[in-house]
Amino acid sequence: MRLRELSEEISNIVEKVKDSVVTVATEVKIPLLFFGYESLRGFGSGFIVERGKAITNAHVVRGASRVSVTFSDGYSTEARVIAVDPSRDLALLETPVYKQPIQLGDSRSIRVGELVLAIGSPLGFLEHSVTLGVVSAAGRNIYTEELVLEDLIQTDAAINPGNSGGPLVNLNGEAIGVTTAIVPYAQGIGFAIPINTVKRFIHMVEKYGRPLKAWIGVYVAPLNPTMAGLYKAGVKTGLLVVRVIPRSPAARSGIREGDILVRANGRELARTSDLREAIEESLDKGHVVLTVIREGRTIEVETEIMVSE
Repeated sequence: MRLRELSEEISNIVEKVKDSVVTVATEVKIPLLFFGYESLRGFGSGFIVERGKAITNAHVVRGASRVSVTFSDGYSTEARVIAVDPSRDLALLETPVYKQPIQLGDSRSIRVGELVLAIGSPLGFLEHSVTLGVVSAAGRNIYTEELVLEDLIQTDAAINPGNSGGPLVNLNGEAIGVTTAIVPYAQGIGFAIPINTVKRFIHMVEKYGRPLKAWIGVYVAPLNPTMAGLYKAGVKTGLLVVRVIPRSPAARSGIREGDILVRANGRELARTSDLREAIEESLDKGHVVLTVIREGRTIEVETEIMVSE
């Protein structure tokens, strides 16, 4: 594709999605030493995912006493925080039915090297900015003192302060992630929460009224060639069970340390996030069926799902 054609295609994508992107303004009241409060304003980004609903980062609205959104044409209105999940760094906002939702993609289909756009409102500017980059890696994890974010999309598209909560968009005009963090001591490294995580978060809130944590009680690690040979797995991909929590659903169903989980509900497991997705998608059923390789034998184990807030 010629550079001129690519440039035109990118401009068309931005034109298609820009009305779905919003600027999120917050007001946090800080108590003064002697009396009264001081109001501090903050800014972030978000985007419409359903009619009257927008997604942003949890840290954007954390502690806010007032939240408002501004659309691309300058119309500004208050928004209500429906749900916040700090463990996923996601927040769902209720907004007026004013602009159309952005189309949501499938973050499982992203490819390292594909072009992506980060759209948002850096530094609180009401006019959106667009940066171009590539998917640098997938399945990245960030560990901080406050939270652990897993299975992130890494990109070199510039993500500046205020961009947090905006969409990471592919060349089909689909949101494949929510931009969430930058590494301050590195250049060209930004991260986005996969859109499939967002979809499950929204489904939980709509069905149960709040985000939930679903678990079965195992710690796993992706299988590598050394592990596969040591455990005589006979497969190249899977998840090695490194710990089973006593009296957990996994322990009660007979899962053991050293087992290799190769499928969950028939879906192949290659990354730890694959197991988490399968468990969360099985919440309605209350159990997940695991295909397990143990000492060269393949067995199926039905394991109950536990839920916590």
